[in-house]
Amino acid sequence: MAQDLFDYPKMVETALRGVMREALARTAREGLPGDHHFYVTFRTRAPGVGLPSYLLSKFPDEMTIVLQHQFRALEVGDDAFAVNLSFQSRSARLRIPFAAVTTFADPSVNFGLQFEVAAAPPAEVAALPAQIPPPEPETPAETARPAAEVVTLDKFRKR
Repeated sequence: MAQDLFDYPKMVETALRGVMREALARTAREGLPGDHHFYVTFRTRAPGVGLPSYLLSKFPDEMTIVLQHQFRALEVGDDAFAVNLSFQSRSARLRIPFAAVTTFADPSVNFGLQFEVAAAPPAEVAALPAQIPPPEPETPAETARPAAEVVTLDKFRKR
């Protein structure tokens, strides 16, 4: 099989993150039209994520937010978005890089995206010396990439 020098899966994921970015940017400019609303799941410890420590302790790995009725000051940049949300009557400003997002969904129109996000090891684990030798590298036949990757939207579809 020929080597993929373009890295098409990464190109597709970048394009799909652009769809999410455009939906959020349009919402920041115009508000949410009709019944549209977004579920955004992200890795809380990904580089660049900003959220209060009380939320990080409650959601140490992953968190889902809903942008529907009660969000304020949505700002969308090239690499991240920021929004004010209320958690148990406490206002919080969240900054979420697009690279930290694992899922983005608009259930009102049965639309959803899933993204690959490299999990960052906890700082205390990363600082420990390795006790187990690394596994032997696999043969090239075992590590070959599939010809295409399929993004499934089934978990966001109404049944």
